[in-house]
Amino acid sequence: MLETLKTIDENLFLFLNAQHNSFGDTIMWLCSSMLFWTPLYVWFLWLLYKKYPRHYWTVLVAIVLMITASDQLSNLVKDSFMRFRPTHEPHLQNLVHTVNGYRGGMYGFYSAHSANSFSVAFFVIAAVTKGRNYLIPIALIYAFLTTYSRIYLGVHYPGDILTGAIMGVVAGTAFAYIHSKFRSKYLKKGA
Repeated sequence: MLETLKTIDENLFLFLNAQHNSFGDTIMWLCSSMLFWTPLYVWFLWLLYKKYPRHYWTVLVAIVLMITASDQLSNLVKDSFMRFRPTHEPHLQNLVHTVNGYRGGMYGFYSAHSANSFSVAFFVIAAVTKGRNYLIPIALIYAFLTTYSRIYLGVHYPGDILTGAIMGVVAGTAFAYIHSKFRSKYLKKGA
């Protein structure tokens, strides 16, 4: 059963990774970069500030704890499972399309980029979308582009991405819930 899933994951990866061109290389390289998304992060932080002006520090603490937990859990799982990234898998060496020689670290299960981007997206969705439904597609497009870029660049299998996305949804939703409960229990209303 696991071998079948691994074969499906590899075949789907090879199909998706093969869909490349020079324009896509540039775009997906950018989409995988945190710096590229900085204006979006600043905008998200501004919206969070507008929603929670008196206790904005609670939002910042929640986000820092969420990203730290999401990122470090991914690293712990990578070091435990030790599943090679496609770029380091011996039997795929000549089949993987990479961009700018980037190969990533040795292990890739599961994707921290995916977990982190989905945690940010779902935190923002849960924390500020009331009355701002336009944020939902923006946050999801950001998360999907970031995660797809990791397959495009050859450093993650779809299973790595899917697992990371699930973990990110859980982290983002959980930290938004914890933040909300903390605010309602320990801080005065109206902030």
